[in-house]
Amino acid sequence: MNTYALITGASKGIGRALAIQLAKKGYPVLLVARSADELQTLATEIIVQYQVKAQWLAIDLSDNDAAERVIKWCTDHVYAVSVLINNAGYGLWGSFETVDIAGQLNVIGLNINTLVKLTHAFIPLLKQQSPAYILNVGSTAAYQAVPTLGVYSATKAFVLSFTRALRYELKSSPISVSCLSPGPTDTGFAHRAGLDAFADLAAKFNMQPEEVAAIGLKGLFNKKAEIIPGLLNKLSVTGARLLPKALIEKIGGDLYKSK
Repeated sequence: MNTYALITGASKGIGRALAIQLAKKGYPVLLVARSADELQTLATEIIVQYQVKAQWLAIDLSDNDAAERVIKWCTDHVYAVSVLINNAGYGLWGSFETVDIAGQLNVIGLNINTLVKLTHAFIPLLKQQSPAYILNVGSTAAYQAVPTLGVYSATKAFVLSFTRALRYELKSSPISVSCLSPGPTDTGFAHRAGLDAFADLAAKFNMQPEEVAAIGLKGLFNKKAEIIPGLLNKLSVTGARLLPKALIEKIGGDLYKSK
């Protein structure tokens, strides 16, 4: 396979699992994340084990000019991309008024602004390939407001809505657009969000990144609009759609109540 798959947030968690599984399928990969050491280790592993190319770019994707630098990297090296996976993202836990506003705006910048900029810039490149794919990684939090994770859940609601709108706009193009919405997954998300106090609770429901990635890629290549991995996650999304919003918000608020 001559075209690349580009994965943001590729150094760990779901992004890392997606990169490895795409390499197994024969895709050369472009790995983008903050940690140079982790990216280099992963790239070497992929090259040795799967005999495909693996290039990497260490960059903080929350920087205002991050998307432009990623695009420049790809165009300067003439990387032909047929799969774009916008996986990088994070959240911060706590009541909105007490969490540092700079941190909250950083969450919005990464989860929304960088994703939108990358998608907009890559569409012309993806249209040169057939077929081509965009996978935006959302969350089951996209389907409900989550008190104490309000900004995060709102950004993921944006990702879901944006994905569906873009999918419709591109339906006559070679590009298929999908949204992967995982629930609790055994990644570094909870620690970065400040949810260590809920680690034992999360462990009871966590899926493994490799399982989420496998389901996500299967749905992507089957051109599904929304991909929700795991029966419990599907049930929670169904409940969020059918039950009164006030009840769902109370359940979420009680679950992640600030101490």
